[in-house]
Amino acid sequence: MQSSLALLITILLLPLALPGRAQSLREESTPSSVNCSQTQSVHELVPGSMGKDGLCHCVVHLANDLIPLKKLEQLQSTAQELMDKYDQELLRVANASLILKLLADSDQHDLCALRQEVDSLKDQLRECEREKEEVASGHSGPPLPPGSCDHGGLQKVSRPFVVQLNWRGFAHKAGTWGRDSAPSPDSSLYWVAPMTTDSRYFDYYQMYKSYDDLVLMKNYEKRSFGYGDGSGNTVYKNFMYFNYYGTRDIAKLNLSSNTLVLRRPLPSATYNNRFSYVGVPWKDLDFAGDEKGLWVLYATEESKGNLLVSRLNTSTLEVEKTWQTNQYKPAMSGAFMACGVLYALRPRSTHQEEIFYAFDTNTGRERHLSILLDKMLETLHGINYSPLDHKLYVYNDGYLINYDLGFQMLKHKPSKLPAEKFSWFPIAPKSVKPNKTSSP
Repeated sequence: MQSSLALLITILLLPLALPGRAQSLREESTPSSVNCSQTQSVHELVPGSMGKDGLCHCVVHLANDLIPLKKLEQLQSTAQELMDKYDQELLRVANASLILKLLADSDQHDLCALRQEVDSLKDQLRECEREKEEVASGHSGPPLPPGSCDHGGLQKVSRPFVVQLNWRGFAHKAGTWGRDSAPSPDSSLYWVAPMTTDSRYFDYYQMYKSYDDLVLMKNYEKRSFGYGDGSGNTVYKNFMYFNYYGTRDIAKLNLSSNTLVLRRPLPSATYNNRFSYVGVPWKDLDFAGDEKGLWVLYATEESKGNLLVSRLNTSTLEVEKTWQTNQYKPAMSGAFMACGVLYALRPRSTHQEEIFYAFDTNTGRERHLSILLDKMLETLHGINYSPLDHKLYVYNDGYLINYDLGFQMLKHKPSKLPAEKFSWFPIAPKSVKPNKTSSP
């Protein structure tokens, strides 16, 4: 189209050049060879003669009704406008093509986001239906008192409550936090222990006298202690328990004096990131405190990576008893203890976890369940349960988050668990002889 417009302009401009050229030709012609009185048709050429300069001289006669010069200029302007309009339309077409491509990409992204939102709404609907069933069946009841195990097991988890970013900043994605997990109402201690930026070393922690102090970042004590591996720390009766760096040793730290008071190897436990949780490196030894005591969760080569649960003597750090589960530890994303029951998690998506497995050390039985747990960011690092308020304290990619746990109320004596309701299956516990004492 552009070539056609250019040709049109060339044709329109031809008459503009011809009158001047015709005058020049008329002036150069000789009277003997040119009849100036002859009237010719438009653009007709009159044969001429050869001049002395060797050039052929001829005369062009133009008709008197040629298009006026102003009209030709208007035509030329119109043609130029048409060309400009063509260029603009061509640019619009190119822009429209680009916009359509961007819209297609955006629609695909929006569709994925919409699907995720629909999944989230479905999960909320299921949770709402479960709560409705609880009310209808009379299973819900008043909140549990601190340290109480008068319930039939974990039933639901609230939506996450974001407290704040950890005190070392967003770069410290791995870490752990919580409150003293011993069921003592007198304790109001809160603690935060972000790992180093490589998600391995425990080197600093801060303590707060109350939850308000934690939120307002006041009245805290900052301590340095660079001997920890991973984010499996917990605090029980004012002592912090953690995996001593580069070993299978359990370490006991006095929070009042910030001194290491005891260190003992955990028999056969793997370490140095051998059987850590999926997506959570260096968490070989995972410590937990609950209403029943102090626990450590780990794996051995003999268990082929399956999770072991051991109850510890807090004075000597000796293993009092061990139970072996049939769950592969690296397939889990984390675990916690509540009333002597192990609850294991696995990732369901980047924004949701599932509590899928429970093992009761009180009865030696296990069960499978599906309790959904929403998360703000992708990875849950430290997970600690508090018997005082029945909350989970979770370190989620640098952010301090907590959840309210809901337990099933019992209509009968606490000692009789409703086995048919929870589908418990027997599993033989594995006992371990006490360890020999060792020096700190």
